[in-house]
Order: sequence, then C-alpha cells, then structure tokens
Amino acid sequence: MRNIKMVVEYDGSNFKGFQKLKDNENTIQGKLESVLSQMADENIEIIGSGRTDMGVHAYGQVVNFKTNSPLSLNKMHKYLYEYLPQSIAIREIEEVDDRFHSRYNAKRKVYLYKIDNNEYPNPFNRKYTCHVPKKLDLDKMRAVADVLVGEHDFTSFCSSRSKKKSHVREIYSISINENNGLIEIYVEGNGFLYNMVRIIAGTLIDAGHNKITPEEVKNLLELKDRSKSPETAPSKGLFLYRVKY
Repeated sequence: MRNIKMVVEYDGSNFKGFQKLKDNENTIQGKLESVLSQMADENIEIIGSGRTDMGVHAYGQVVNFKTNSPLSLNKMHKYLYEYLPQSIAIREIEEVDDRFHSRYNAKRKVYLYKIDNNEYPNPFNRKYTCHVPKKLDLDKMRAVADVLVGEHDFTSFCSSRSKKKSHVREIYSISINENNGLIEIYVEGNGFLYNMVRIIAGTLIDAGHNKITPEEVKNLLELKDRSKSPETAPSKGLFLYRVKY
C-alpha cells in the first residue's frame, strides 16, 4: 500500500473540530475521509498530527493515509480540490515511507493565536481573530510569556476535561508581534494539552491588561489548579500553524 502525506489548511468556523464524531460528520476528518474514499474507491481512514477543537483553524495540519489507489499525486490533488468544500484545501501532497505516522513522528508543533487589538474590529478578520478593544501592553505580555517557556506541569493551563496521564510539556518559544493593531502570538512546543494554547492566550491577554504578573503565573504553574487560571480565549483566534518532523 502507498502512504500519502498531506498538509491541510482549513477554516474551522463551521466545523465541529478536526476529529470525526459518532453523532456528527461535520468534521474536518469526516469530510476528508469521505472524499478520499470516493476518490480511491476504498475505505480510507486518515491519521492527523493532532486534534483541533470546534472553531479552530489550520494553516498546516498534517495527515497521512494508506491507499491502494494507482492515481498520481497530481490527480489526487485535483480531485480533492474539486470535491472538498471550499473551507478545506490541500497545500501539499506527497508519497512517504511506509513508517511515517503524522502523529507519532511529530517532534514540534507551532500554534498561532490572533488578536485584533483595535478599538473597532476589522469586519474581514472577525471570524479569525479575538477582538480585544482595550490596548494591550506587549512588554507585560512578553514578561509572562517568558515564565511559561520551558518544561512545566501545565495542569493549570489545560482543560479540567483533559484525559492525559501527564500534563508535563515543554514550550520552546513564545513570540508576540504586533502590526497595525493585529497581535500574533506564536507558541512552539513538543506537545499541547486540551485548550492549553487558548488558556495561555487568555493569560497573556490578562497580562497585557495588568491583571496578572509573572510571579502570579509562576505560582499558577506550581498550584496545578485550572480553576485559578484566567479564562480560555475564544477558539476563532487559534490556528495550528505548523507541525515539525
């Protein structure tokens, strides 16, 4: 069988998240598998590098699937372009070694969170940014971001519904850039917990409004108590930006 790797972009606004659900097929995985199965005339199951929640977008979700289809990569790409909804696009497609696994082989992931920090929101960005009208102090946000970089137990920064045995993860970097009121937060790490990036974004927004200090964030890491942390930022501002192998 052939092992096909794809880099997928999607607007998650109208989907129930990436992972296929038993009671609702309006998911990225469900749409991809349906079209791929029709294309290959066989049942196709894809493996994603990770899940994204309802309303979350992606520039660089990576998936792979096994198939017996003799179609060329170019024909596969054209078929997917024609039959996938316009909110899902295949950015790259290639045939890879049989051992490649989009989730298990991933070494690092980069997430991007976008904030519209103008007093009045840009109507063209409203589905893809979190609008924060009150001016944010970027220096204070960066000071708190520095505390979160490194290996920590992120229990205070993930949903209480997380089922992972360990909440220890390493964040390699957090960069915060601003251009004409659009703030972009890039978070790179070796793995992320349920709602982790959105809770980090909410914490950085609070820091930008002088509601939380670096010392208080250090204490939150030690407390390992989600109920003490800031609110989770809205899903619409979050993008899976890149997966590194």
